[in-house]
Amino acid sequence: MSETRTPGRVKKAERTIWQRRFWEHTLRGPIDVERHVDYIHYNPVKHGYARRVADWPHSSFHRFVARGEYPRDWAGGGQSEGSGFGE
Repeated sequence: MSETRTPGRVKKAERTIWQRRFWEHTLRGPIDVERHVDYIHYNPVKHGYARRVADWPHSSFHRFVARGEYPRDWAGGGQSEGSGFGE
């Protein structure tokens, strides 16, 4: 598979697999893990792919609900509940 890279990416030795804003982060405990999992689960709503977290079929959220770790209606309808997740 060939990869097309812009001159800027070639100059900086960047590959297309990572976003330019990527940064490594070591998870520092259970609360940090919980916050990152929340961010991941809320992302489809934040970016307009789903109205509610439970509506996104490709999410590990459904396994967390099955294990009783989240309520099915977690983050509600997505209007303002997710404003604290992420950037």
